[in-house]
Amino acid sequence: MAVQQSKKSPSRRDKRRAHDFLTAPSTAVEPTTGEIHLRHHISPTGFYRGKKVLKTKDE
Repeated sequence: MAVQQSKKSPSRRDKRRAHDFLTAPSTAVEPTTGEIHLRHHISPTGFYRGKKVLKTKDE
C-alpha cells in the first residue's frame, strides 16, 4: 500500500492544479468576410486584417 512520505503543502497542490482552468483560445472576426479565426493568424480564405495575403486553391 502506498503511503506518502510527507504532507504536500497547499502551494505544491495548487501548482499541480494550475492547468485545470485553462480558457479557450481567443478568436477574432475578419472585417471583410466576417469569418472567425485565431488571433494573429490568417483566415481560411487568405485574409489578414482586411487584406488578401494568400491565394487559395479556388483562385
